[in-house]
Parts: sequence; C-alpha cells; structure tokens
Amino acid sequence: MDLIISSVFLILHVVNCSPGPLVDVVVDRYDIPKVCPREVQTEDFIRYHYNGTFQADGKTFDSSYKRGKAVISQVGLGRLITGLDRGLQGMCVNERRRITVPPHLGYGSIGTGGVIPPDAVLVYDVHLLDIWNAEDKVQIRTLSKPPSCNRTTAASDFVRYHYNGTLLSGEAFDSSYSRNETYDTYLGKGHLIKGMDEGLLGMCVGERRIVIVPPFLAYGENGHGTQVPPQATLVLEVLLVDVFNPKDDLIMQVKYAPEVCNRKTETGDYIRYHYNGTFQDGTAFDSSYQRNSTYNTYIGMGYVIRGMDKALQGLCIGEKRRIIVPPHLAYGEDGVGDLIPGSAVLVFDIHVIDFHNPRDPVEIKVTHKPQECNITSEADDLIEYRYNCSLMDGTLLYSSDQFDSPSTTTLGANMVILGLEKGLSGMCMGEKREVVVPPHWGHGERGAGGVPSSAVLFFELELVKLQKGVPEGYMFVWLGDSPDPLFPAMDLNSDKEVPLEEFSAFIMLQVKEGKGRLRPGADASVIIKGMFNNQDRNRDGKIVEYELNANEESAAREEL
Repeated sequence: MDLIISSVFLILHVVNCSPGPLVDVVVDRYDIPKVCPREVQTEDFIRYHYNGTFQADGKTFDSSYKRGKAVISQVGLGRLITGLDRGLQGMCVNERRRITVPPHLGYGSIGTGGVIPPDAVLVYDVHLLDIWNAEDKVQIRTLSKPPSCNRTTAASDFVRYHYNGTLLSGEAFDSSYSRNETYDTYLGKGHLIKGMDEGLLGMCVGERRIVIVPPFLAYGENGHGTQVPPQATLVLEVLLVDVFNPKDDLIMQVKYAPEVCNRKTETGDYIRYHYNGTFQDGTAFDSSYQRNSTYNTYIGMGYVIRGMDKALQGLCIGEKRRIIVPPHLAYGEDGVGDLIPGSAVLVFDIHVIDFHNPRDPVEIKVTHKPQECNITSEADDLIEYRYNCSLMDGTLLYSSDQFDSPSTTTLGANMVILGLEKGLSGMCMGEKREVVVPPHWGHGERGAGGVPSSAVLFFELELVKLQKGVPEGYMFVWLGDSPDPLFPAMDLNSDKEVPLEEFSAFIMLQVKEGKGRLRPGADASVIIKGMFNNQDRNRDGKIVEYELNANEESAAREEL
C-alpha cells in the first residue's frame, strides 16, 4: 500500500536542544508528496539534486543544479559523508528536505580541498528524483482491462501501442500521443528496452497498464538523448492497440448462418455485401452501411485484399461473419494513407446480401401448377400477372399488390427485363413460380430505380390471365387456313363491295369462331380500321375484289 507521509519535521538520532554544537543530523522535511510508494533504504540507489551551503553564512559551496546534472549514489554503504547518508534515509521521490550535518558527520576538523573549512556545519537542500535497488524488477499495474480478451501478447508478436512516458519524478520524456501515431514493434527480439519487452507481455488489446522499469532494465548509465538522464527509472502508461504474429492466418467467426443454404460462394463469383471495418481496439475505419451501398466485387481475382479474397469463399446468402485479417494479408507495413495505419489488424463484420456468377442462368422453380395446363405463355402473348420483387436478403422492392390491378405485358416485346421475360414464359394460367434473376439477366451493373447495381432479384410470380398474341408487326393472323377465295367470304351481303362496317363484322366473326386472332391489348376498332385502310387502295371507303391483296400469306398485316 502507498505510504502516506504526515510528519513534516524529523530529527534523526539525538537532537541537541540546548545551545551548543550539533551532535547529530537534523532533517527538515519541508515538502513531502501526498503519496509515497517507496522510501529510501540502505543499499538503494538514488538520483537527486541538491544545493550545499554553510550554516554559518549561507554561502553555497556546491550545487548539482549549477552543474546541470543530478547526483547518483548508493545509500548507507559509506559512499557519502555519514551525515548525508543518514539524512537521505526514508526519503520519498519528489520529496524536498533540508539536511543539516554537523562537522563530525561531515568533513570534520580538517575540511576538504580548500572548499570546506574545518569544523563546518553543512546544509544540504535535497530534491529526490529517483530511487531503485539492484533487486528491483519490472512493476506492472493494470489500470483497465476489456471485458473479453481472446488473446494476450507473447514473445515474437508484433504490437502497436500508445504510451505516455515519464520519469519517476513525473517529468514527461516522451509520448506517442503527441506524435499521433502508435509505437510499433516486435516483442522479445531486442527491439525494445528489456523492461518494456517484459512489461508488454500478457496484455490484451484495449488493456491499459503502468509499467515501471528500473534503470538497469531501461537505458542504464548512458540514458537516452536529452530526455532520459542516466540511471533513470521509467514510468510508462501503455494502451495496447493491436497485436498479431507473422504466423497468424485469418480468423473467421460465423455470427449467423441461414437454415437453408443451396449454394456457397466460390472463386469467380460476384458478391455484394455490407460490412463494418474496425481495428482490434474497436475504432471504426470504414463502413458500407454509412454509404448506404454494398461493397461489390469478384471473389478470388485480386480485387480486394488477400485476406478478404480468401474469407469471402464458402459463404451463404444472408450469412454474417466476423473476419480478422492480419496485416500481412491486408495492407501490410504501409497501411493506407491516414485511414489505416501500417501493420494494422483489420476486423470486418460482413453480411452477404447476394452473389452470382456471370455464367448463371435464370433459375425457375414452379411452386404451384394447375391440373389442366393446355395453353402456356409464349412470345407475343398478352399476359396479366401478379408479382413480388425482392432482393435476396428479403428486402421487398416492388409488388403488383401496390397497384389496383395485376401487371400487364406482351411477351417478347422488350417491355420487362430479360430474366423476368424468361420466368414468365411457358406458364399456365394460375401457375405460380419463384424466379431468381442474376444481374446480367436483370438491371446489370447500373441498377434501376430502387434496384441496386449488380443486384440478384427474386420474383414470386402468378399468371392471372393469358391472351394469345400475334407475331411482331402483325395486327391479325389466321389460326388456320384463310377462306379461299377470300373476297366472297368478306362480302357478307354479296354486293361486290366491302365497306368498313362489313369488313369489321367479318374480322370479328373470325375472332369469335376461333379462326383468327387480333393483337391482344390493342383497340380492336383501331386495328381493324388500319387493316381496312391498307386494302382500300383508292380510298373510296370500300374494298373491292381487285384491291384485296391476296399475297399477304393468309394474314392481314399492318406495320406498326
């Protein structure tokens, strides 16, 4: 436990309270720190500053401050004058005390070197800066630890950490925060001072520690530059940001797997996925969710970092995974600008939205088929159908239920995407299907409306109504052989001329009797008038036999 110092004045051994010469050291502890984890004991090494004056006239005879260099010594072994050896006992780091030394515990009746006269009473104002012992070890104090810790640092690991470095006196000598970059290094390979190599072992990412390193496990007698003096104890407050080992491979954790998975991703597939990207300490660096757009790429073809290329294989649509990528499978020592530091481990939480292969066909699954299915949809047919259109993750994009009536289209008229056209072909009235449309059969890389780029679409279809059609460019076709000769059949009243009303009645009779078919979905009166005008070459409002074009191969035709 920390030792709380309360006394401010201490007289060691015998204090002479009566007038006359001092018989022992007098110690005035005039500035004591509130917390004192350790006091000077015999055989401890200390580093301190002092001013030395004579008691008689206050004149300075020596000062470490003037020399600009603190004194380093060992206590209690006779390496100091006896009075100072005694007066330094029990001192705390950052304590200031005044030690008065009588002559017989100082330089006696002889003095020294012309500097200290005989029988001089000496006064030392001492400021203790550091204390250590040859038996000291690295001290580790854990300040905070994350709730979970899947891995701790070990020798040969590469670590990234922030730190504030101070001397034991509290004086700052360095900080990674001031440089706005972590300190990155291997453990156990001699790249660090010995004490830090030891003090960083067993840490979790996100853990904070104070590591106290004695001088002989730090920079020793030489110190380090102008910031760390010789024989300085170092106090480092450390936050571990990242750890990996060069032998690490990907770590993949399945967070959610769908119950049904008919297909898994493989090399050459094109995938759309959402992700959150963080570092190991939880700091976010990127997110597709924030852009409201999936990340789209080919798998196994080098378009993404090597670790992600590998991790994206073997996934199901809807699956969620956490992927931990070591830097040698990510962005390596260089990182990416200000976004990703060098040697950073990346953590991706991904959600697979869909994937496909450029060779994929349209997938059709019949979920209901009526017992009677004599007529099926084909090109040129006019159909009505109900549908739901969703992404593969279940997000509904469009539905015919949003409208008052089913959707209508003519097959083969390029009125819908090719994949839907294929899914609607060959259906019976009342048939239901599930159709998966890859993007090259759908809206492609650009998407459309509410359809994202390169999205695989899932359709639920039901054919409600089917009207058989006519070939492109034709308004009417015969379903069998046309009457031969044709004009007498058209001339219903046998007056040798066919006006529009009679022509219309003839065409509608063929449709009613199933002998011919008008283009579905168009106004019959408009179609018939157009057909009539094609035959009424002299524009006199009636068709006569010589005007009838018998070379139309059993069809009345009008180019649209």
